[in-house]
Amino acid sequence: MKLWGGRFTEKTSEIMDEFNASIQFDKRMYAEDIEGSLAHSKMLAKQGIIEESEMNEIHKGLNQIFEEIKKGEFVFSIEDEDIHMNVERRLIEIVGSVGGKLHTARSRNDQVALDIRLYLKKEVKNIRELLLSLEEVFVNIAEKNKRVILPGYTHMQRAQPIVFGHHMLAYYQMIKRDIARLDDCYKRIDVLPLGAGALAGTTFPIDRAFVAKELGFAGVTENSLDSVSDRDFIIELNFVIAMVMMHLSRLSEEIVMWSTTEFGFVTLSDTYSTGSSIMPQKKNPDAAELIRGKAGRVYGDLIGILSVMKNLPLAYNKDTQEDKEGVFDAIDTIKLTLKVFIGMIETMKINENNMKKAIYAGFTNATDVADYMAKNGLPFRDAHKIVGEIVLYCEKENKLISEMKLEEYQKFSKLFKEDVIEKVSIEGCVKERKSYGGTSYSEVERQIKKAREELSTEL
Repeated sequence: MKLWGGRFTEKTSEIMDEFNASIQFDKRMYAEDIEGSLAHSKMLAKQGIIEESEMNEIHKGLNQIFEEIKKGEFVFSIEDEDIHMNVERRLIEIVGSVGGKLHTARSRNDQVALDIRLYLKKEVKNIRELLLSLEEVFVNIAEKNKRVILPGYTHMQRAQPIVFGHHMLAYYQMIKRDIARLDDCYKRIDVLPLGAGALAGTTFPIDRAFVAKELGFAGVTENSLDSVSDRDFIIELNFVIAMVMMHLSRLSEEIVMWSTTEFGFVTLSDTYSTGSSIMPQKKNPDAAELIRGKAGRVYGDLIGILSVMKNLPLAYNKDTQEDKEGVFDAIDTIKLTLKVFIGMIETMKINENNMKKAIYAGFTNATDVADYMAKNGLPFRDAHKIVGEIVLYCEKENKLISEMKLEEYQKFSKLFKEDVIEKVSIEGCVKERKSYGGTSYSEVERQIKKAREELSTEL
């Protein structure tokens, strides 16, 4: 008989048991469920709601169950629906009727809200550690490539020369913001819902602050209805994970392009590449492609929980059981993805010569020619027009701006002096971009130093 089956005269059908059960996926929260029950029973004893001897029996049984699950000896039952009922059923088998007192002053509604919060707190910390490791890898790559120049792109057209280390530090900044979002999200997870009961609180003289302290929560929830019915903290974590995946997907897209013969900017390690079953010459960037694909999967997890929650009246509804599989999937996906992503970019080879060829193949220093004229008194819009004419001239003559001689420059304007050759060279273009946050060697050095200082307080 089910633990809630007192008012029922018929047994639920097997197909309904299977449909209704969540034990297939929520059993991963067994440690959190037992941890919460240990703290709850301790509070019950402190408040005189159960005897201390009863608490000791309950603790003994819960610790035994923990070991059984850990060793793979515990038999999970679909009939008992979820991790909470499976644990409670086994507890009563071990310690007898006193085990039934554990559920005093709580409901499965506030119990599951507690379990998922405890679980997410742990996983947020795990994800955060991986993100910090990724930040460190970005800084290390930037350090090694702080003098390597490649074309920067807008609209996927060669735009201006930048330092490869600068490019990597852009992603460092993205992940830095993701960590800030994760930390902010953690604050809203870190509140204790236990004590809300089914929806209205409880008539027992419980001490919620005591339980919060026992379980390491920063505080307790303020409203019992809200405590059991909302899952915005799950939605928020799904969003943060989706944001991280978006950032990883963007660099993965670049790596897919950069590793083509047409670009040849990077070569991926064999350890993070695969081959073709029919074309023996192929070396495919499958790690990067899968990361792009898994970003879409995580977006689906976010949309799924948003769709579940959008029309639920207060308070708890069974729909809310659908909150876990999506966030479990998102967590599993981001953790595995980050490990692969870190390995992929750590081991990729940077092909500096190919990057250099790509710079000189385009007119990436055209803006610097216009800046040169503007610095010499010509309105920038007029300078822009003249440089457009210079580019057209170079295209007709099949030459680069950097190959022009002074007399050629002066055909377009007498503002050009001998120093223009050095000023608009690729090296000159990079060196001069000294504005704060720019791509000059000195600015990239500053960004690396600051990033290392930031990481030293975290790692």
